[in-house]
Amino acid sequence: MESSNAPGGAGGGRREATRQKLYEAAVTLIAEQGFSATTVDEIAERAGVAKGTVYYNFASKSVLFEELLRHGVGLLTASLREAAERTAGEGGSRVDSLDAMIRAGLVFIDRYPSFTQLYVAELWRTNRAWQSTLMVVRQEAVAVVEDVLREGVERGELSEEIDVGLTAAALVGMVLVAALDWKAFQPERSLDDVHAALSRLLQGRVSGHR
Repeated sequence: MESSNAPGGAGGGRREATRQKLYEAAVTLIAEQGFSATTVDEIAERAGVAKGTVYYNFASKSVLFEELLRHGVGLLTASLREAAERTAGEGGSRVDSLDAMIRAGLVFIDRYPSFTQLYVAELWRTNRAWQSTLMVVRQEAVAVVEDVLREGVERGELSEEIDVGLTAAALVGMVLVAALDWKAFQPERSLDDVHAALSRLLQGRVSGHR
């Protein structure tokens, strides 16, 4: 998973690159064999670094995974926000912004399917040390969608009767689950094809009535 440029010059950039390798190694291994079965030794080996490097960057495997979740959902949130702002800046409606966010979400999941699978699985677990962190970063992603929905209601583009919080969560959930289904069971479909199907749902064009 790519990250933004780190502060602190060359040293900071090198450390961020190392952390990036560890994120990629951890997400791949944990997706393959589960969190409990994955060891720090395996993460270090997959990342091509010494075991001590893992502990230099992260206090424990749990901390590494918590930071991985924070990092990944942060990338998703930034991607959703950028899509909405770009569309609004181009004069699009708030529904257009929501549609652009759906596409941005699909692009993210297409790029990081293992991370998305882990994220969705962890949402339903209740015994994790990082549960509170996960709820915070999840809400940050949903809040981006909530903002666009509220703007749509204020502008008269969307019904005042919509439940903003639940609708935002439903849209995010729709993209996550539909994309995972796409990657697992319908990989032959193009991103454009999947986006078009979800776009029709967003715009209420499933019933055949216009």
